[in-house]
Amino acid sequence: MSLAVLRRHVLRSFAALASAVPLFRPGNSLPGSAAPLMGAPPASTTPTSEPGNAARHALRHSLKTSVAEGIVAEVFTACAGATVLTAWALALKLGPLLVGVMTALPFFAQFVQFPAAWLTSSFGHRRVALTAVCLSRQVMLPLCVLPWLPLELEGQQRLLVVVAGVSAVLGVIGNNAWVAWMGELVPESIRGRFFGRRTALCTLGSTLTSLLAGVLMDKLRPPEGVGLGLPLLAALACVAGVMTTVLMARQHDPAPNKEKAKLDFHAALLPLRDERARRVLVYQVAWNAAVGVSAPFFSFHMLKNLKMSFLTMALYLAAVAGMRMLAAPVWGRLIDRLGAQPVLLTCSLGIGVIPALWLFPTATFLWPLLADVVLAGVLWGGHGLAAFALPLSVAPRRGRPFYLAAFSTAGGLAYAVASALGGGLASLLPTEFTLGGHVWVNLHVLFLLSAVARVAAAFLAMRIIEPDAKPVCSLGALLSLVGSRLKARADQLPAAAPALAEPRSANAKS
Repeated sequence: MSLAVLRRHVLRSFAALASAVPLFRPGNSLPGSAAPLMGAPPASTTPTSEPGNAARHALRHSLKTSVAEGIVAEVFTACAGATVLTAWALALKLGPLLVGVMTALPFFAQFVQFPAAWLTSSFGHRRVALTAVCLSRQVMLPLCVLPWLPLELEGQQRLLVVVAGVSAVLGVIGNNAWVAWMGELVPESIRGRFFGRRTALCTLGSTLTSLLAGVLMDKLRPPEGVGLGLPLLAALACVAGVMTTVLMARQHDPAPNKEKAKLDFHAALLPLRDERARRVLVYQVAWNAAVGVSAPFFSFHMLKNLKMSFLTMALYLAAVAGMRMLAAPVWGRLIDRLGAQPVLLTCSLGIGVIPALWLFPTATFLWPLLADVVLAGVLWGGHGLAAFALPLSVAPRRGRPFYLAAFSTAGGLAYAVASALGGGLASLLPTEFTLGGHVWVNLHVLFLLSAVARVAAAFLAMRIIEPDAKPVCSLGALLSLVGSRLKARADQLPAAAPALAEPRSANAKS
C-alpha cells in the first residue's frame, strides 16, 4: 500500500511539472522540456470517435517513440546546455558582458515567436519541427573542432556566440512547431497522464546524464584552455541530436492536411487592447527584467568564484528539481482552490529574497546554498505552475495563440535586455572590492540589485485581474491555507502509508 501511495504521489508531481513553464527558459530551445499543454490547440482537434486498430497502433507507437526521444534529448541538454556553455565561456575567457549576451540569446530569440507560428501553420508542424530541431542541434558541430581551427581567441569567442545564437533561434522555431504537433498527436483525455510519465522518465535521464557530464568535465578540464572534455561533449550532443531527429521522424502526424492559417497582424495586436492582458504583460516585463539581471550569472559565479565542480553543480540542480517535484502538487491544489494570481504574488515575493542568499556562500563555505535549494525549489515550483495557468485564464479562446506568443515574447525580450545590461554593469565594476571589512565580487552587486527589483516587480502581480479567482486579502490567509493543506496531508499520511513517514521526515534554484 505504501509503495502504491508513493508511486501515485510521484506521478502526480511529475504530471504537475509537465505543465509548468521552465522559469529561466521561456520558449525553451529543447522541445522535450517545453510546456506541452500551453502549445495545445485552444479546442482539441483530436477526433472524439473511437479510432480503428491501425490508428490506435500508430498512436501507441508514436507515444512510445516520443518518450524515447525525450530521454535522448536530455543527453543533448546535458552536453550542450547552459552549464556547458558557461564552461565554454570560461575556457575562452569571455567576460561578464559576453556571458550575459550569450546566455540572453535564447530570450532575444523570443522575437521570432510570431514568425515561428506562421511557419508552423504554413508548412506543417511536423515538417517544421523535424527541420528546425535537427538544425538547432547540429549547429554544435563547429565546437567539436574549435580548438583546432585556425582562429585567434577573439575569433573563437565570436564563433561560440554565433553558434549559441543560431541554435537559440532555430530552437524557438522548433519548439513552437513541436508543441503544436504534440497538441494534435496526444489525445486530450490522456494528455496529463502521458506527459506525466514522459516527464518522469526524462527527469531521470536528465539527472543521470547531467551527473555523467559533470564527471567528464571535471576529469578532462585543464587548468587553462578548452581541453578535450568540451569538444567531446559537443560531439556527443550532435550524435544525440541525430538520434532525436530519427526518433521524431518515426512519430506520425494525425492532421497532415490541416487548413493553413494566415499571418494576421490585426490578431497579433489583440493582447495590447485587452486591459487584463496588458496587466499580465506589464508584470511579465518587470519580473523577467528583474530575474534577467542576475539569472545568467549564477552558474558563472558557482564555477569562477565559488570554485564548485561540475559534479557539485549537477547535484545542486538535481536537489532543486527534487524540491520542485515535491512542492508542485500542493501548489497545484491551491491554484485550483484560489486561482493562479494569489499564488503568483506569494511566490514572487518569496523569490525576491533568493538572490540575497548568494551574498553569503564562499568557496570554503557553501552551506547557505542548502537554504537556496529549499526556497528556490518550493517557490519556483509554485511560480511556474501559476505562470502557466494565469495566461491561459486571462487569454480568451479567440486569439489565444497570439496572447501566449505576446506573453512569451514580452517576457523573453525583457529578460534578454536585462541580462545584457547586467553583464555590462558587471564588466564596469571591479572584479573584487572590500566593503565593510568583507570582500565582495562584482556579481554580488547584480544579485542584490535583482533581489530589490524582484520584490518591486512582485507587487505588480496584485494588479492582475484573473477571472473566477477567489480573493485572498492577505498573504497570511494564503500561508494559513498552505499550512492547513500540509498539516492535513501529514495527518493522513500514517494511516495511508506508515512506511513513508520516516523517509519524508528524513528528507527535510535561483
